[in-house]
Amino acid sequence: MRLSISHVTTYHYARPVQLHPHQMMLRPRGSHDVRVLNHDLRCRPAAELAWTQDVFGNLIATAVFSQPVSELVISSSLSVETSADAWPILRIDPAAHAYPYAHPADEITDLGALAQPQPFDAAVDSWARAFIYSVPTDTLSLLKDLNAGILGAAFYRTRDEEGTQTAAETLRMASGSCRDLAALFIEAVRHLGFGARAVSGYLFDPDGVEASDTTHAWAEVYLPGAGWVSFDPTHNRLGGAGLIPVAVGRRNAQVMPVAGSYVGDPEDFLNMEVDVAIERTA
Repeated sequence: MRLSISHVTTYHYARPVQLHPHQMMLRPRGSHDVRVLNHDLRCRPAAELAWTQDVFGNLIATAVFSQPVSELVISSSLSVETSADAWPILRIDPAAHAYPYAHPADEITDLGALAQPQPFDAAVDSWARAFIYSVPTDTLSLLKDLNAGILGAAFYRTRDEEGTQTAAETLRMASGSCRDLAALFIEAVRHLGFGARAVSGYLFDPDGVEASDTTHAWAEVYLPGAGWVSFDPTHNRLGGAGLIPVAVGRRNAQVMPVAGSYVGDPEDFLNMEVDVAIERTA
């Protein structure tokens, strides 16, 4: 399946302001089932772009602006080919079929903070452990049950406020955006000892509970033998079908599509608009 994705972010200011460098995570991560065919990134006014990779291997474009602006437009156009299976067969290491299991020493070191609750929360820990019906239990069934249980604990709602709710807040409020639901899932599985990371990107799912023309947030869990496996609690799905990952991180704040600031007063900022359009081309 080939997809065409347009992502336009527009900032409006009350008067010309000097922009600090802006970092953009807008180019998808290539993998065995996601191939980037082309990508065009532009800023208006024009900016000097420098490409780097962060500690997670995400591709970051840093834009440096030479003149004050009253409007900033960042346009990303890309074409990708995705072949992720809607019903993936996971080749999990036999030693990890039953939970709990022990990671090899190197994996424990490498997963590090990705397997540690941040912070440890007794309510989240108790909620997560309620999905363990026996010891030992089937690892994948446990993760599937927990993924399905997110929407039983908190319903999806559109939330325009910046930032991500803590896992405990989402449980208490019983609602959250896709990034809040993903954060709850991530923290819950970390309380059970799994390595997990936050993912930002795009969703192509015209029939889902969330609009397809939007950015999206989900989670990945590391399973020995199978590697990083996608779990999308907003749609109660397993695997990468319809998901185009752009960036991964320990938490959602590390994978924002655009991050930057300006020199000026808070009231100089008027608003921001984000327009995402996703079309299937083949």
